[in-house]
Amino acid sequence: MAEPKKRTNSSKQGMRRMHDHTKQANIVYCESCHEPKEAHKVCYSCGNFDKKPVLEMKKEK
Repeated sequence: MAEPKKRTNSSKQGMRRMHDHTKQANIVYCESCHEPKEAHKVCYSCGNFDKKPVLEMKKEK
């Protein structure tokens, strides 16, 4: 197995890792209840996806 002859400095290491960061989630508002949710995901406040009920939500007392 090949071994590096010199230590990689922090600048080169940072340049290599520059594209490894995570992207910020795309936040949209639910069309049914107008609560913020992630795009292309089920709304966890009302249980709808694309104006259709997908999850059965529990009623609060």
